[in-house]
Amino acid sequence: MAVALVTGGTSGIGAAFSRSLASQGYDLVLVARQADRLESMAAEIRALGRSVEILQADLADRADVTRVAERLEDPSRPIDMLVNNAGFGVHTSLIDTDISAHDHAFEVMCRAVLVLSGAAARGMLPRGRGKIVNVSSTAAHVTMGSYSAIKSWVLSFSEGLAVELRGTGIGVTALCPGWVRTEFHERAGITASSIPNFLWLDAEYLVAACIRDVERGKVISIPSVRYRTLIWLARHAPRSAIRSVSGSISSSRKKPVS
Repeated sequence: MAVALVTGGTSGIGAAFSRSLASQGYDLVLVARQADRLESMAAEIRALGRSVEILQADLADRADVTRVAERLEDPSRPIDMLVNNAGFGVHTSLIDTDISAHDHAFEVMCRAVLVLSGAAARGMLPRGRGKIVNVSSTAAHVTMGSYSAIKSWVLSFSEGLAVELRGTGIGVTALCPGWVRTEFHERAGITASSIPNFLWLDAEYLVAACIRDVERGKVISIPSVRYRTLIWLARHAPRSAIRSVSGSISSSRKKPVS
């Protein structure tokens, strides 16, 4: 049976990946911080007739990341697909003296992606097949602070890894979601009411489109024509225009001071 390991697999986009992959016949290894959410999602997936393994881990903790990496490299229990999805919004000022929020984000969304992708690739290489999906963001193409910088790193890293693994049978795809209807924005303290309705995507649609792109061997997955159009414009627009638009979006998304 094919097995997929999904980080942050109990909510939002990660939960949509878990459900979709289970419906396609994958058994799952679910990685998340909260035991109750892991048990709830595991029960849901098992009800679909799939096997589920739980790994409770905080990817900001390097010892926990090592445990997950060891699971990915275990030759006796091979992983066929890794989905590096765990993440969160970062809205701390770039000039704040307290950089703990940035450190936390780097650990979870950069270092863990680097370590787990490498472990997955090493586990897949002897078999000559496998898939790695790293969740980046359309924010990688704009300039909205630390989050944009981090997701830009994920995108560039994924492209570099795809180049390194070319010809090995291991595919690498960077998923660049736009605004997706999940609890992400509420958790991040983002005011979403200013975002036009036509820009919202459902998580299930996003994941289905990404999995199709993975099967086609695409290195960058930008689901929906509207976002592919917007990102094409962002890639070709003057950087001064991108900075101006980014500033406007950032201002409109801030929670009002009560």
